[in-house]
Amino acid sequence: MSDKTAKHKQPWKPEELQRLRSLAGKGKGLKEIAKALNRTEESTKEAAKQHGMEIKKLR
Repeated sequence: MSDKTAKHKQPWKPEELQRLRSLAGKGKGLKEIAKALNRTEESTKEAAKQHGMEIKKLR
């Protein structure tokens, strides 16, 4: 199993959402945030949207 599918369709844990919020708040890009969280860019973007977060640099 590759790293990209390691968390396929797994729910987001509170600590992952907290880290997502922190990284997005620091102005990190989508690709960098997704890699740091071991999530796909699409999953990261959707989680941010669902939790009212904005990722400034989407690419």
